[in-house]
Amino acid sequence: MGNICRSPMAEVVLRKVLDDHGLADRVIVDSAGTQGWHAGDPMDSRALRTLAGRGYDGSGHRARQFTNDWFDRYDLVLAMDRDNLSFLRRMAPSGVEVRLFRSFDPAASEEAQEAQEAEVPDPYYGGAEGFEEVLQLVEAASEGVAKHIADEID
Repeated sequence: MGNICRSPMAEVVLRKVLDDHGLADRVIVDSAGTQGWHAGDPMDSRALRTLAGRGYDGSGHRARQFTNDWFDRYDLVLAMDRDNLSFLRRMAPSGVEVRLFRSFDPAASEEAQEAQEAEVPDPYYGGAEGFEEVLQLVEAASEGVAKHIADEID
């Protein structure tokens, strides 16, 4: 089973959570942006510091751009916000599940999940506190993603 998400922080955290749940060898996790603005660049230094402060290693990450052929490799594609969700759903062939990452977060309100409004904010233009918030949201949703994947695999 394959999984793709649009956030480098989410990729790093989800890999760790899946490993903790014994699923790492059964799932492929990647991340890519829908635009190629930072392709080839390492993760934002603020994101790296935030991850490192909680014991994650994002140093090997390099930005990539999502392309249509990725749908051939992945069963589940996760977007961080509604704009990217809409873009990916327009591109996706049938049989590929495309959802908001936070739709798996049990702390997100049921109404927000159903309305696909449970977004992960983009911390890029803010300060370090935005990256802390994103990490907390991603950690919570990653547990839900792992449960979903475990249910799908079994």
